[in-house]
Amino acid sequence: MQRILLHLDTDPLPSSFDRIVAIDAGADRVLSYGGVAPENVEPLVHGAIFTRAPDELRHTAIFIGGSDAAAGEALFEKVRGTFFGPLRVSVMLDSNGSNTTAAAAVLAAAKHMELSGAEALVLGGTGPVGQRAAQLLARQGAKVRLASRSIDRAQAACERIAEFVRSSPGAAPPRITPCENGDPGALEGVALIVAAGAPGVELLSAEELRSIETLQVAIDLNALPPAGLAGIAATDKAQDEGRVVRYGAIGVGGAKMKIHRAAIKKLFKSNDRLLDAEAIFEIGERL
Repeated sequence: MQRILLHLDTDPLPSSFDRIVAIDAGADRVLSYGGVAPENVEPLVHGAIFTRAPDELRHTAIFIGGSDAAAGEALFEKVRGTFFGPLRVSVMLDSNGSNTTAAAAVLAAAKHMELSGAEALVLGGTGPVGQRAAQLLARQGAKVRLASRSIDRAQAACERIAEFVRSSPGAAPPRITPCENGDPGALEGVALIVAAGAPGVELLSAEELRSIETLQVAIDLNALPPAGLAGIAATDKAQDEGRVVRYGAIGVGGAKMKIHRAAIKKLFKSNDRLLDAEAIFEIGERL
């Protein structure tokens, strides 16, 4: 029986990237739909769950993508709510690549330092990748500072992440605090920096990076010039510059792609997997 992936994209045009990765990961057919929202998704889900017997539904799965992470999360919840009894299929959420990218970045940092108790700064922390990176770091027990141009947006993001982490089984109490981009105090004692800001914005200069004596790992997830963290090349991968290990977007990208493909493969192992940021991170841990 063919493995069919229902690709639901919140953007008007479904992502060619997500479709190609799905095919490379083993999906036999990818049915892509654009402009999908909670109010119009139910017939698509019904088409996925009513066309095969319950013991055959592991051969069907759903991937949710698009550039708007909040819209993707709303769609994810609606899809989950449409299932009932044994009539369900596995679902993966990766709007804007945020979950797979954040997982790859946090796992890269974990190769070089102990995350539990570490002081971590996430720049561009209110964006989709920044929020997921902050969430995963907090879940690992890091003390996270989430930075944004707006302190109000940073505060709101911290509250959402803290609530999610507190609801996770076995999680330690989250330690996550908001700060503004450019606040010198945010750099004090930091061991890890993850820059997840928008392209074209330098978030820290090379001089500022050199001034952080406690810094162990610096990760810049912006692939376009100028770098978010000055002096880090997009291709840097575990580049050891004295005391600081550096990663660029392409350096993290290889692991992101492996995690993405492995997660797609997992969808077809059973019909009840729900792959959000936490589940995708766990897949990455096992690679």
